[in-house]
Amino acid sequence: MFVILVYDFNEKRVAKALKIARKYLHWVQNSVFEGEITSANYEKLKMELRQLMDPEEDSVIFYTFRTQKYSKREEMGVKKGGDEFIL
Repeated sequence: MFVILVYDFNEKRVAKALKIARKYLHWVQNSVFEGEITSANYEKLKMELRQLMDPEEDSVIFYTFRTQKYSKREEMGVKKGGDEFIL
């Protein structure tokens, strides 16, 4: 499946969230990741972020797609993520 992850963590935990997300997805922009992921790794990613987060302060949003076939990505302005993954 294809996933877009967006998170907002307290600055005490944001570096750890970044490290977790980079294990599974490609960094696109500050606190935004995307990429293909297996169902098993998707569950691991959610578990690790859930264990790290404080639900009173932090938030995580996952957008999941079965395929990239009907998606389009358009960028404007400064490119912040790596070029290794482009839709």
